[in-house]
Amino acid sequence: MRAILSSVLGCLVLASAPVTTVFGQQSAITAVPSQGLTLEGAEALALTNQPRMLAAQLRARASDQRIREARSAFLPLMAFNATGVKVADAGTSTATGNITTSAISDRFAYGGNLSQLVSDFGRTSALVGSVRATAEAQADLATLTRAQVRLNVREAYYRVLGTEAVLRAAQAAQANRQLISKQLSALAASELRSTLDVNFANVLESEAELAVVRAQSTVAQQRARLATAMGSIQPIAAPLADIAAPDTPLPPDAESYLQTAQAQRADLNAVKAQQLAASEFALSEKRLSYPTLSVLAAGGEIPYRDHTLHDSYAAVGFNLNIPIFNGGLFAARRNEAELEASARGRDVQQVQLEVTEQVRDSWYQADEAYRSLDVSARLVAQSEEALRLAQDRYDAGLGSIVELNEAQLNETSAEITAADTTYTYLSRRVELDFAAGLLN
Repeated sequence: MRAILSSVLGCLVLASAPVTTVFGQQSAITAVPSQGLTLEGAEALALTNQPRMLAAQLRARASDQRIREARSAFLPLMAFNATGVKVADAGTSTATGNITTSAISDRFAYGGNLSQLVSDFGRTSALVGSVRATAEAQADLATLTRAQVRLNVREAYYRVLGTEAVLRAAQAAQANRQLISKQLSALAASELRSTLDVNFANVLESEAELAVVRAQSTVAQQRARLATAMGSIQPIAAPLADIAAPDTPLPPDAESYLQTAQAQRADLNAVKAQQLAASEFALSEKRLSYPTLSVLAAGGEIPYRDHTLHDSYAAVGFNLNIPIFNGGLFAARRNEAELEASARGRDVQQVQLEVTEQVRDSWYQADEAYRSLDVSARLVAQSEEALRLAQDRYDAGLGSIVELNEAQLNETSAEITAADTTYTYLSRRVELDFAAGLLN
């Protein structure tokens, strides 16, 4: 907003655009009522249409499925098998599920296998805990995306309102310049004013017209940015409902916001969950060297068989796997996971520092904008009085056209500054709310 203000003041007025239509454009979003768009409606549409928001939600749901994937190791593994054997050379033969028979024979057999993990000394439990923490981190990132979408919509909405307020000031200045130019032309025709004053007024009128053209272009650009923030391809042409600046002052310091941010900032919660996931994974990697005990079972029927075979088969057993030596693979995996968990802990500390800085910086900027509201209001009143006096002096023949023009510029600049200050304060407040995690 400050950059826009500076560029427009260089040409007499800042940029802004028509409220209802911009260069003949129609309403960009079919869901937007033609009679107007509120900030709440813009946020609702953004949360429904924004691709970033939808993608984050889908990734959070996908991450939830990984919990089921990890928990599946606790459940029995069952499979159906069908095996056919043609007489072969002497040796062992197999029925369904690799259960060996006592003789070679032609046969067809079908049956099932079952495998159940009895204990792996907590490795699977640690893996489930790691995946669950990762899913929580992904959910926190979806929450962060939601907050960012709301922040972008509000800032874009306020920018449109600010540029439109500036456009109204520019149009008022243009109308005033046109009126003065006509008056001076009439006075010059009666030889009551010089042609120099008329030429000077015509130049000022053209400058005011140029400022309006640039302001209209800027509003169109800001409305296009609002459409992008809302997830729409077409620019928003519906009139926007105005927002009044909150009259409640900020807290005396940023400490209350800091406490809220430490508890609610979604990105901070996400890195904490990622650190927990890394710790749980490191625990699971440590338990790789523990034994694993499983129960195995198989059974079925042999409808087509040699007469020497029984018509069914069944077997049950267990398998105990005790790792002894694998070239240091498990030790390296454990060390890698533990180092990564330690690094994640440092990430948490770094994000805490960044959150603290963001909250304090946002509070200082919001406090500056709030204190500027009263100053800008006084500036408008003072510039309006100065313009009135300059106009009276010029009408009485005591002042020059240059003096009057300077007073007009000062009044227009004050109006623009006041509009910019109001919507800048609204933007700074929403940035502070985002930094404190209040937009979740």
